[in-house]
Amino acid sequence: MKEKIIKKATDMFLKLGFKSVTMDDIACEMCISKKTIYKYFSNKEKLIEEGTEVVHQKIHTLMDEVVAKNYNAIQENFEMRKMFKEMFQSFDHSPAFQLKKHYPEIYEKMMANEIEDCNTMFTQNIVKGIQQGLYRPETDVEAATKFYYTLIFSINENTLLEKDAFILEGKALEYHTRAIASPKGIIELEKQLSNLNI
Repeated sequence: MKEKIIKKATDMFLKLGFKSVTMDDIACEMCISKKTIYKYFSNKEKLIEEGTEVVHQKIHTLMDEVVAKNYNAIQENFEMRKMFKEMFQSFDHSPAFQLKKHYPEIYEKMMANEIEDCNTMFTQNIVKGIQQGLYRPETDVEAATKFYYTLIFSINENTLLEKDAFILEGKALEYHTRAIASPKGIIELEKQLSNLNI
């Protein structure tokens, strides 16, 4: 029952907003009493906290699946972007923006986890790209990683609409790739960008 509540509540939070969904709304949607929800969660914040953790785990499982397909480094980033679009396309408002605005403590905790994970993933992607000759060998991996996740997180936490965030993230990905790509990498980047426009 706890898992069902988390799943339903998280879906509602992401679609309708963390602030506007009440415990009554969740109980009503699930045809259970509010008392049942409070049996598992002392308050709405606890439910949001556990819900964001579930979303975090789901994102990382999907990211691992993309990495396991062994694309080249540049295509891998574009496949990740596609995966995020499929995951968040039904939301009007950026979940990160809402969480930061209404539940800053939960947001801070989530961001600390995300930065650590993204740091690892972006670093691995850059190292892989250098080995494949798609990124320049003299690339400062640590700085490039930091620049990229700072850009991505800044877009998400400051952009109200999910669709606007998605467009800006695409520009950030192109910007990041152009900054570190070798001539061979630029050819691959152009290929990925032309596939987007088909």
